[in-house]
Amino acid sequence: MANYVYIATSLDGFIATPDGGVDWLDEIPNPEQSDFGYAEFMTRVDAIVMGRNTFEKVLTFGAWPYEKPVFVLSNTLKQVPDNLVDTVEIVSNGDLKTLVKQLDKRGYHHLYVDGGRTVQSFLAEDLIDELIITRVPIVLGNGIPLFGSLTRALQFEHQKTEIFNNMLVKSAYTHLREE
Repeated sequence: MANYVYIATSLDGFIATPDGGVDWLDEIPNPEQSDFGYAEFMTRVDAIVMGRNTFEKVLTFGAWPYEKPVFVLSNTLKQVPDNLVDTVEIVSNGDLKTLVKQLDKRGYHHLYVDGGRTVQSFLAEDLIDELIITRVPIVLGNGIPLFGSLTRALQFEHQKTEIFNNMLVKSAYTHLREE
């Protein structure tokens, strides 16, 4: 069982503008049309867990980008678009540890955790095993931060860093857990 974060941030640590915008990611030059390792990462994942805001943002992208099952954390969302009924499930259980155990029992052992509040909540519950963060050379100055307050420090160990297009810096860290 493992939970992963794969996300891009601005140099100042924001994953979106204050209104949830991610258009600044589209401005990254990509002459080779690279996915920057995303497809390879997705081969390690059984399912995706995201928050309602992230889900609603992804819906604006046009075609649904995921082939894996998606679990949306929401206490307000009651249904998903008809075309996603077989792929997306709304989860309103607030206890993340219980949710992870339930998903594990259903065969989803490797979860991709996405969305600002969702990542922060999983970190607060010490449920993230690996962080893969790509820093984009832009300073937004304000926005939705990747990290929030924690009641205790979580130790991670650097695994590797890759540079793409001489501008994106993608680093992977694994959680050091006490035995």
